[in-house]
Amino acid sequence: MNDRFEDDNTQNTDQGTNEMSFEQMLDAYDSKIGREFKPGDMVEGQIISIGENSVYLDTGTKSDGVVDKSELLDENGEFQYSVGDILKLYVVSLSESEVILSKVVSGAGMAAMIEDAYHGHTPVEGRVTGVVKGGFAVDVLGKKAFCPVSQIDVKYVETPEDYVGQTLHFLITRYGEKGRNIVVSRRDLLNEQIREERAAFMKELAEGDTVQGRVTKLMSYGAFIALAPGVEGMAHISELSWSRVEKPEEVVRVDDILPVKVLKIEKPLSDAPKISLSVKQTSGNPWDNIGTTFSIGDQVSGKVVRLTSFGAFVEIAQGIDGLVHISEMSHVKRVLRPEDAVGVGETIQVVIKAIDMDTKRISLSMKDAAGDPWTGALAKYPVGSVVDGTLEKKEGFGLFIRLEPGITGLMPMSNLRQSADAGKFESLKPGDTAQVLVQEVDEDNRRMTLAPPDQNASGNWKQFAKSARGGASFGSMESILREALEKKK
Repeated sequence: MNDRFEDDNTQNTDQGTNEMSFEQMLDAYDSKIGREFKPGDMVEGQIISIGENSVYLDTGTKSDGVVDKSELLDENGEFQYSVGDILKLYVVSLSESEVILSKVVSGAGMAAMIEDAYHGHTPVEGRVTGVVKGGFAVDVLGKKAFCPVSQIDVKYVETPEDYVGQTLHFLITRYGEKGRNIVVSRRDLLNEQIREERAAFMKELAEGDTVQGRVTKLMSYGAFIALAPGVEGMAHISELSWSRVEKPEEVVRVDDILPVKVLKIEKPLSDAPKISLSVKQTSGNPWDNIGTTFSIGDQVSGKVVRLTSFGAFVEIAQGIDGLVHISEMSHVKRVLRPEDAVGVGETIQVVIKAIDMDTKRISLSMKDAAGDPWTGALAKYPVGSVVDGTLEKKEGFGLFIRLEPGITGLMPMSNLRQSADAGKFESLKPGDTAQVLVQEVDEDNRRMTLAPPDQNASGNWKQFAKSARGGASFGSMESILREALEKKK
């Protein structure tokens, strides 16, 4: 008894549900019958079926909408929509069984639709037929229209002839004199499309992302890079390369396609979001691997990238600069200004003297790479040898004479006065050459004592011989005669 009652109750419930669904269906059908479209109306419909050549949409009426599938292909010729997607299209024509739809009002409609398109702000197709004063002549459904040059694109038009022959989408901005005065614009249509694409792109973009971009403009402080239509960011000059960059054009050029990292996004939902980018951070920091690349004592080649009053910065690898202090530039001459020894852009040999990972600093030496001329100087210039030298300068205490670049010796005045050729040396001028006697060599302290050649044992006219008594030398002819007389007695 109870089971039967439950079955009856369930049956009544099911019937009520079915009756309610049927009523809803009738209401929905009646509402669709009541809706009417006319050519030029915009329809928002949901895709219900995708065929080989056509796409069918629920238009909210008893007739389904049909649009040519080729109209919905993207710039790569691919169909990106699925069943359930919502599309905004325009009515081209109607029949009892279907509504013909299109992305724009085109030649498939009637010429009378131009005025409706003007009032309804509906896009139309137009073919650019020529360049005229101030703009372009455009054929819109057999009617002549004018498009100002500033309204044909969102970018500056450098060569108007490039647009002739193209079929483009326009908005009618003026319709007068029964179709004899028609003005169209493509710029507003493009801007609307850009806004939609920008909103979709910015919805997915996040700080830390790495994306592809195209360099659009170079400034002294960095590079502007387009990420998507209407979306542009800026990479500061310090973010273009791990190496030091003086001008952006040193590392990038306009129209270069390159990966960039999004550092910061400000005002993401505005028409002009501010996006900070980095080119260098898409690759690893070269300092992270410097320990496996360079060691103290290595001799490497590098390019001089910057000069300062205290030295030269040399790039020994991309993003790795080291400093050659002015005191490390030369063994052979005293360098007062770095530009006297090297120039920016010059490739030189250097030795790594120190690496500081904490401060990211490297100390370099040019003179160590060239070698110290004093090394082996004693073997090259043995004591007692007579060699050629060039007078560098005169001082009250002696003469500085250069034997080779980096090796300069001193001839003290005390040595010069004991020479029969003292006058010859005193008359020398800087740059004059003369033979000198190597008297003493001190490699450690980089010092050399020189004397006139007649200061050796066989040629000194004042030093005659060592005296057996105390080793004193005779200083005059008088003393020599006196010694001889004493011996005779």
